[in-house]
Amino acid sequence: MNRTSFPEIEDLPAAATARLDAEQLARAAAYGAEVTVTAGTRLYEVGETNCDLIVSRSATLWDGLFTYGPGGFAGELSLLTSQTRNQAVTVVEPGTVRVIDQASFRRLMAQQTDLGDLFLRAFLARRRLLRLGAEQSTTIVGDPRSGDGLALRVFLSRQGLPHLWLDAASAEAHGVLKQAGLSPEDLPVALTPAGAMRRVTPGIISERLGLTYSSIGRGTVDLAIVGAGPAGLAAAVYGASEGLSTLLLDMVATGGQAATSARIENYLGFPFGLSGLDLTTRAAVQALKFGAEIATPCGVSALRPGEKEHVVVLNDGTEIPARAVIVATGAAYRSLPIDRWDHFVGNGVYHAATDLEAQGVAGEPVAVVGGANSAGQASLHLARYASHVTLIVRGTDLSAKMSSYLVERILADPRITVLTGTEISGIGGGDRVESLTLTGRDEPLECRGVFSFIGATAATDWLDGVETDKDGFICTDAVFATSVPRVFAVGDVRHGSLKRVAAAVGEGSAAVRSVHQSLSSVI
Repeated sequence: MNRTSFPEIEDLPAAATARLDAEQLARAAAYGAEVTVTAGTRLYEVGETNCDLIVSRSATLWDGLFTYGPGGFAGELSLLTSQTRNQAVTVVEPGTVRVIDQASFRRLMAQQTDLGDLFLRAFLARRRLLRLGAEQSTTIVGDPRSGDGLALRVFLSRQGLPHLWLDAASAEAHGVLKQAGLSPEDLPVALTPAGAMRRVTPGIISERLGLTYSSIGRGTVDLAIVGAGPAGLAAAVYGASEGLSTLLLDMVATGGQAATSARIENYLGFPFGLSGLDLTTRAAVQALKFGAEIATPCGVSALRPGEKEHVVVLNDGTEIPARAVIVATGAAYRSLPIDRWDHFVGNGVYHAATDLEAQGVAGEPVAVVGGANSAGQASLHLARYASHVTLIVRGTDLSAKMSSYLVERILADPRITVLTGTEISGIGGGDRVESLTLTGRDEPLECRGVFSFIGATAATDWLDGVETDKDGFICTDAVFATSVPRVFAVGDVRHGSLKRVAAAVGEGSAAVRSVHQSLSSVI
């Protein structure tokens, strides 16, 4: 999980080393097969793909972080995500263990809720401790200021994958590359127990870690959800919890645009606010807990409707038959019509303002473009890192589209300058942004990072045969049904949506009821 996720787990070591009492152990043991193990045996290695939970009855186990005696259990969040193992487990003292395979573990989670919660808290604590640890099974060497490097860091952060990141400019990174026989031309590099990966991308590392979709041995799913923002995640939680075999796909990572929000303060139930990444990470864990499968990055290229089942076609040609489909792809970021804008995306032009992007411009002057809440939240967050923030608003009234609480904070913050009635007309710099040309100003504005929040367009280019409005947003009825039977649309991709996180969550959860009703009519 990310740095701030799940603050309610205050004592991480205690949660990570929780043990089952005799009664709990007996219930858990009923889901597994008993195995006698000897000292020195490696039950599994880092990078293996099996997803068994090992519960000790009399043996003592060690996973590199903790020792687990009778009542203890070896396993980590990969049991839910199906990714490859992050830890090896060795038998320290002989005895017996119960091996619970993934399918049996899913049944346990569904039928024994108290045990499920205990295991889940332990897995979350272990993942947090793994990410905080100095020793990692995966080391990434890359330039965090480059587009490729930033994309990789964002993916790893959103997926909560334990890793050690080394800045390519550091002496330590130079030593690691030299030892591995690699050069700067190979960046970004991932060093794993299975070997080195050159010019690694989120897709490559996802496949190596077992996070991509595999069609081997698969049949038809009840519900395929395309897009893992708040709407898609909510649909996955409710679909899986109500007994539908649920598959959630996203071309980038879980969280969608909401995950790029530095702070959400008006979401019901969180009076002190939380980051968008925090919110969507919790939602992803809930979906996994109920049995949903999440595959990322997993781009969808087409939807082929059918009479009794639809076919979701992935970018690599893989076909996924699904009885019902929920489209929750949201919207794609808009670009400014400026020369070399695309050249600077990821190299000084950003569409998110999380800690990762902010750290890349620490101590430098930056600009935020936009007049809605996302731009206001980004300005306040970046002011904690940058030497100064200039908020550039095309309209003449800052309060026209921005919540009043944000307007008041921005105007009272000496670290932020607001320029209304202003637009960017040019970007200066070589490989990275160095300055901006603004309308109404003779002198260029010194700038090392442009954070753009100017709206988005419907992400429906891949979708044919579904009715949309003139701007590409999907037309739906009151129960989120589209013009194609058993295909639904929720969240920002839907015509008339409110473009609010809470509304997207409500739509995603409500649409599952419509899915149930539509499936009941199909024999």
